Amino acid sequence: MSSESPSELKFDIGHVLFIDIVGYSRLLIAEQSDQIQTLREIVRGTEQFKKAQAEGKLLRLPTGDGSALVFRNSLEAPVLCALEISKALKSHPELKVRMGIHSGPVNEITDLNEQANIAGVGINIAQRVMDCGDAGHILLSKRVADDLEQYPQWRSHLSDLGECEVKHGTRVSVVNLYTDEAGNSRPPQKFTNGASSVAAAVPAAAPRPLRKLVLAAGAVLVLLILAAAAWFFSRQKMVTASSAPPSLPISAATTIPEKSIAVLPFDNLSDDKSNAFFAEGVQDEILTRLAKVADLKVISRTSTQRFKSVPTDLREIARQLGVMNILEGSIQKANDQVRVNVQLINAMTQTHLWAEIYDRKLTDIFSVESDIAKTIADTLQAKLSGSERTAISKKPTDNPEAYELYLKGRFFWNKRTGADLLKAIDYFNAAIAKDPNYALAHSGLADSYLLLPPYGAAAPKDSVPQAKAAVKRALELDDTLAEAHASSGRILSGFDFDSQQAITEFERAIQLNPNYATAHHWFGSGPLLALGRFDEAIAQAKRSIELDPLSMINNADFGNDYYYARRYDEAIAQLRKTLEIEPRSYLARYYLGQALQLNGQLPEAISEYRKATELDDDPFALAMLGQAYARSGQSDDAKKILARLNEESRSRYVAAYGVATVFLGLGDKSHAMDELERAYRENDGNDIYNIRVDPLLDDLRGDPRFEALAEKIVPMREFHAASK
Repeated sequence: MSSESPSELKFDIGHVLFIDIVGYSRLLIAEQSDQIQTLREIVRGTEQFKKAQAEGKLLRLPTGDGSALVFRNSLEAPVLCALEISKALKSHPELKVRMGIHSGPVNEITDLNEQANIAGVGINIAQRVMDCGDAGHILLSKRVADDLEQYPQWRSHLSDLGECEVKHGTRVSVVNLYTDEAGNSRPPQKFTNGASSVAAAVPAAAPRPLRKLVLAAGAVLVLLILAAAAWFFSRQKMVTASSAPPSLPISAATTIPEKSIAVLPFDNLSDDKSNAFFAEGVQDEILTRLAKVADLKVISRTSTQRFKSVPTDLREIARQLGVMNILEGSIQKANDQVRVNVQLINAMTQTHLWAEIYDRKLTDIFSVESDIAKTIADTLQAKLSGSERTAISKKPTDNPEAYELYLKGRFFWNKRTGADLLKAIDYFNAAIAKDPNYALAHSGLADSYLLLPPYGAAAPKDSVPQAKAAVKRALELDDTLAEAHASSGRILSGFDFDSQQAITEFERAIQLNPNYATAHHWFGSGPLLALGRFDEAIAQAKRSIELDPLSMINNADFGNDYYYARRYDEAIAQLRKTLEIEPRSYLARYYLGQALQLNGQLPEAISEYRKATELDDDPFALAMLGQAYARSGQSDDAKKILARLNEESRSRYVAAYGVATVFLGLGDKSHAMDELERAYRENDGNDIYNIRVDPLLDDLRGDPRFEALAEKIVPMREFHAASK
């Protein structure tokens, strides 16, 4: 990318190659200058550098004795570039260089010239990976190496080194990359002189050719114990070795409740990496049990998952999540043996509050999760009612196979794509087949069917009846499931149009689990919004964000609540914040377009609608663009979009509500009403439920057909009563 590119560019994931001149500080000034110039010429002469720069896919960060190259085209680009550099360096024996590669978040770019300022976890980890090597080494983070192993041509060139300790006790897992012509095949000194004390103890650190041997027969349990101990003591060292952190600004420190906690993603230390679902599941179960305690503020999984496989700056993570305390953990599973390590830390003072290692049979995992939740509550001096103690001690199933299938279902449900939701449904059904009385599995099944329409995987008429049946069965089995009551509330409001009963269900869900962010989210964006109770809806949205601050959907719908309340400036500000969290959210883009449009900024709105359609092929986003074209006088373009939506409807679900807005933009109220009535018949409550409050429908207010339809969905007596 040239230096003329616009400033303040931001993006999520970069593939980072960090390059360093070994012994740079010991060189004379003239030698330093010569070596930097030579290195720059070598780097700029590589084919990967030229290709990425020509495509606008390269960002550079010079650092004096080296540089970070951030590629945006592919994972292999920095690897191929490093090999090219290594080959070229053979002609310059005076130049001792080491390199590190990692893929991760990169942002805060203020200028793209030679003084670029690029920051982010991706840069930091790449540098730490590089720090583990000596001259000639090309080291990769474990994440990059695992991704490269998907390509057969790389497998023979990767040597797993294990963990390396870098600054402040932080540990990174690294892999050595070398060929006959490039790289350094010898292990770095940190792995041969004892500096990396756990390299031999952690199963993942063993060289690949030996791993199957060391895990054979009875050695499995021994390795579980050794690896867990290594993880525990390394994490303890990380927390206690650094000096006391600087104080937070008073405003930040005073707003964080003492009884607040985030459960970070658990490390999967099992040799079988497919057990990642199990590590995520145990983390999720502990979080869910803690969330039932009203005296605690517990951050939702959506936000904590953003810190998976990230070097732990606990104070910064806690600041972003708005909590005082952090629970970290690791899981190892081998056959029917499970080892769970946990430690509770006050992130603001980095004080170690509690830690424990549990060795259990798989059948005892629920007692482990319950004990952890109780101990945390006691340690944080949270008040526990009798019902809360019962709730966090509950054993949801006696069948370990059903439990594992349920965890796999939740694993795919959390991915939030149409294809993954269908996989989740398969796993939840399999769990139910193993244990028909497994209430949580029925609840998970309901949640999956409910989300199929918004993700384009099914029409409401096909999925909502399945969701209703699953919710009904879940509540028959266990009436204390907050998740099932929230799902029931969503069905009652968005599909049955029974606002009053929906409110009852959401209030029950929040009573059972005050920290369930989704219940607050759906309550605010559901019946409260549809009834015109905007202040209450916005209060629920704010609470959902307090509990899940980095959730894209919660933040986006919060902005949309402001839009429906006709507070357009606040909607625009909130949606721009959402795009800082997730720049590629097409949903936030078209929400922003709506707010801009109703704020009298139609050209800017069209720009946002276009970006939304470029990011995703959701027909609703396309419909928003079509109605904006119509209102801007581009009727031919609007009609083309109508034709495209009609064509799309032959092979996929296209919301009638979106089509109605295009007709309305064209001034065709009759056809617009036809489509709105079709949306009602199709039970498309995701959109039609807000008929009383959507500003885009203002042209129809007072029309007899419109008022008759609105009365079926939100009776005026309820709407007026709620708005007084």
